[in-house]
Amino acid sequence: MHMEFRVKRAPRIDAEITVPGDKSISHRAVIIAALSNGVCVIRGFLPSEDCLRTVQALRGLGIRIEQPEAEMLVVHGKKRLLTPPPGEIDCGNSATTMRLLAGLLVGQPFDSRLVGDTTLSKRPMEQVITPLRQMGANIVAEGPNDSLPLRITGSKLHGIEYHSPVASAQLKSALMLAGLFAKGKTTVHEPSPSRNHTELMLNYFLVRTAKEEDGGISVFGDQVPESRDFTVPGDISSAAFWLVAAGAQPGGHLLVRDAGLNDTRTGLLGVLIRMGAQVREAIEDVDQIEPRGIVEITGAPLKGTVIQGKEIPQLIDELPILAVAGALASGTTTIRHAQELRMKETDRIAAIAHNLRSMGAQVIELNDGLEIHGRGSLRGARVPSFGDHRIAMAFAVAGLFADGETVVQDAQCVQESYPGFGKALDDIMNPKRVRMTTPVISSLSPARADEIG
Repeated sequence: MHMEFRVKRAPRIDAEITVPGDKSISHRAVIIAALSNGVCVIRGFLPSEDCLRTVQALRGLGIRIEQPEAEMLVVHGKKRLLTPPPGEIDCGNSATTMRLLAGLLVGQPFDSRLVGDTTLSKRPMEQVITPLRQMGANIVAEGPNDSLPLRITGSKLHGIEYHSPVASAQLKSALMLAGLFAKGKTTVHEPSPSRNHTELMLNYFLVRTAKEEDGGISVFGDQVPESRDFTVPGDISSAAFWLVAAGAQPGGHLLVRDAGLNDTRTGLLGVLIRMGAQVREAIEDVDQIEPRGIVEITGAPLKGTVIQGKEIPQLIDELPILAVAGALASGTTTIRHAQELRMKETDRIAAIAHNLRSMGAQVIELNDGLEIHGRGSLRGARVPSFGDHRIAMAFAVAGLFADGETVVQDAQCVQESYPGFGKALDDIMNPKRVRMTTPVISSLSPARADEIG
């Protein structure tokens, strides 16, 4: 199936939207529910290709999971008792599935093998293999440069104290899941905080964790999560595309309802405020540990900014669309310390630079980021997605600000994280279908705009 987005300049954006369930939280909710001691209903689940890979993998490990509606799962937890899979576990293009399952499987009393598609098979897995081996895991990467397939021989694990060289939520989550099956305490320290969904989710399912003085996180072995129902909030990383679209359009106005507002995920809002947009957020619900609420943005002429340092781990998925914002801004936008972007579904630094140049922007590619000289205007072009969902969506939004038509090729990859993106894009270009809203900014609290670079 070859799908493309044909995009023309957007009329003034004035809309109220919701976005689909959070991808990171959907993966973790279904895994922890599967390990629990009973039935869990997960609502707001993201039925994207990546998340469904995790569901299929768990079914292959003996967990009964029903899907009465697209965004609802009924997971029958088996008290951490998994069964040997009938064959290889195919993670498709989902690095989250692969890394989290590696952590889950190393402590099982059976053997397993994780495989993925061509793109996932090129991604190095040494970061996650090294600490798992320190815990006693028997795990071998059969591909070149520590890449897939991963062959796992079940073994007995012991807790470790691990000082990670990188801030990575997937690595931390893999070690915490392995820690549930390990003897003693497993502690992960990071150079700066990454997303904290796994520890929040474990706490919600009444698994005991501990926060260390330096910000490290510990989990104690041999615990069974308590079954509970959970509702996944809207994905702020999906909302990011529309927030930038409205924020870069002077007079644009967008209200996103029911968005996840976990403060390890809302760095984008602070960056957009620094660039000159008016942003407000209001948390409406914290019942289930993950805060959710309203985000509202009013657009303005954007100015360049610097994005670097401790901000980067919490913005890694938003950097492609922030690079587009930089091209639409006046002045220079610099992104540094983001070398991890080269290890994503594609080399995102090279992909962003290539596509922005195709659209007439002036870009310098750095080894760990980009320097973008914004001119405030782009020209329509045919640009590849490079098989990367976030590149495809970022450049569809760029097309909303370009003269002439922009065509994003091979856009089917958006199914991995945001199956409804094409319809939402169509609604933005044809606003008669979008419900207009009156501004509610006055009633919301100002978002944090502190520079944490």
